[in-house]
Amino acid sequence: MSFQDGLATIVVATDLAGHAEAALEYARKLAHAYGARIVLAHGLDPMEYADVEGVPGTVRKGLTAKAREVLDKMAGELVRDGIRSHSEIRQGSIAEMLRDVADQYQAGLIVIGTQGKEGVGPVVVGAIAEQLVRIAPCPVMAVAADWNAGKNRPDPGGPVLLALERNEAFPAAVAAAYSLAETFKRPLIVLHARTAAEASAFLNPGATKLADFGVEASGNVTLRNVVKDGNPADAIRRAITQYRPCILVAGVKRASKTPGPHGTMFGVLAGSRVPVLCVPPNPVSAQNERGAQVPAEII
Repeated sequence: MSFQDGLATIVVATDLAGHAEAALEYARKLAHAYGARIVLAHGLDPMEYADVEGVPGTVRKGLTAKAREVLDKMAGELVRDGIRSHSEIRQGSIAEMLRDVADQYQAGLIVIGTQGKEGVGPVVVGAIAEQLVRIAPCPVMAVAADWNAGKNRPDPGGPVLLALERNEAFPAAVAAAYSLAETFKRPLIVLHARTAAEASAFLNPGATKLADFGVEASGNVTLRNVVKDGNPADAIRRAITQYRPCILVAGVKRASKTPGPHGTMFGVLAGSRVPVLCVPPNPVSAQNERGAQVPAEII
């Protein structure tokens, strides 16, 4: 199923502190463009308590009532904007809750807000986003709460930036990037991070291998190839600074040999003010994931 065909339902993670406003705004734009409905999902995360069952009933009831009030207001605004919506309030860890909601509604996208670059928030929320990317049955978009802040604001009409890497998720990432570029009439920049060995050999693999990756110029999309030396995370950050894209698209593996507890995209998710769309390989259902060993890393 293509990105466009699968984008009939978008799940948006909501909170009660306003950190999800930017995520909802991006989801709203996508829903308008693709004719999708939005499912607003809110969870009571047991990480904030010893366990969910240990939360006093009166406290839990009060939190649920407040969440319902917030979600009803959001849903009403979406309906007035011509967007079909539904809401879900569930208990459980945020990543697993969103995975289950997306699986139930056969969603084509999950949108989650992060807290930008300030303080400890990026690490905490970035870790949740990374966990979600590993287990989600569909692409995951992370949007910083301060994406629209000052000099970090993406240029209006900015390009779609596609991080090129030969992995099993890349064909799906190409399709998603092309769909976004064509739908919103933006140029598509394909970024290749050139290794030290390639640079020393004066190789420019991106210029000669785009077709091998399934990236070919389309009459409806202006395509540009960019090569930057260095590791992928640094190359992505420099490309974002230079080209100020409206979104970064990356194909992410569910496991990798990247050293350390986190993969490359964790660093990007944790600090980027540019929305990041992580596209996994073949969809994985929640039921299958529960019976499988979840890898500890992504790309």
